[in-house]
Amino acid sequence: MQPVLSNLGFLAQVVASTQSTLQPAGPAARTISHLSWVVYGTFSVVSVVMWILLTWVAIRKKGTLAEHDPVDVGGGHGWILIGGFAIPFVILSFMFVFGLQAMQAFPLKPDSHSSPEIQLIGHQWWWEVKYIGSSPYLNFNTANEIHIPAGRTVDIELKSADVIHSFWVPTLHGKEDLLPGQPNHIRIRADQPGMFQGQCAEFCGAQHAHMRIVVVAQQPEDFEAWAAQQRTTAAVPTTSQQSRGQQLFLQGPCSMCHTIHGTVAGGGVAPDLTHIASRMGLAANTLENDTANLAAWITHAQSLKPGSQMPDITQYTGSDLLALVAYLQSLR
Repeated sequence: MQPVLSNLGFLAQVVASTQSTLQPAGPAARTISHLSWVVYGTFSVVSVVMWILLTWVAIRKKGTLAEHDPVDVGGGHGWILIGGFAIPFVILSFMFVFGLQAMQAFPLKPDSHSSPEIQLIGHQWWWEVKYIGSSPYLNFNTANEIHIPAGRTVDIELKSADVIHSFWVPTLHGKEDLLPGQPNHIRIRADQPGMFQGQCAEFCGAQHAHMRIVVVAQQPEDFEAWAAQQRTTAAVPTTSQQSRGQQLFLQGPCSMCHTIHGTVAGGGVAPDLTHIASRMGLAANTLENDTANLAAWITHAQSLKPGSQMPDITQYTGSDLLALVAYLQSLR
């Protein structure tokens, strides 16, 4: 299901993944990288020239003046005009024009003949990802992971459910804000398959630092297979333990907040769990999606991510907790 991932654990890959605008993996990030290098190069040249001039002033041989010799206070006007106005004006004008050309590469809205393929909604503190197909039956929801086909441009509509968030995957694009009541737009493309880490880049509350997102670029055929799987309803329990877990989920508080398609669980205030077992991370990618972390997240979410809207559900213990975890891990 995740052909682009190695045998390393998910969190190890997240830590090892590059988050640098100077190592672009797509055309938008490459435009920003070029601008960054030009700014850095210009700054370096100006700094070297300035240090040379300062060094020359400091070490040059001083002349002598008799007390009666007149002091020429007007001879430096030309240098002031050249060094203090003309040269900075030329440099800043060049950078302004170069920056405007770079901005032209980023459309402010989708083309009139196209519509967003993905709607990304920022919550405190997780990402809701809605895939919008050409027909309603092709729509599906996931959370905290964006899968895209490599080598193709994907339009994303950005929205916020509460406060201002900012979507930033440095190797694919620059920062783009998610504003309450004001939809925004971003266009991303990954040149090659891979996993690209991002995060919210606008302080949005207590758990802002734990609002990660991962973009997984796949070969087109792998992406289509993943999307087809995500459109299916939840897997039916195949063991008595999974059946018990499903019963606990549907009869307990979980179904009030979460949705599992194919069941009566239809809560819309928390991530869709229809295929939670296919995701790499939990709690907006701050925990690896394994048995121990899933059990801990269900029962003690507030100790793992204080202030999040996931409450501690301590009523599940022992065999009931194992059954609930087994059911959720069957949802691929």
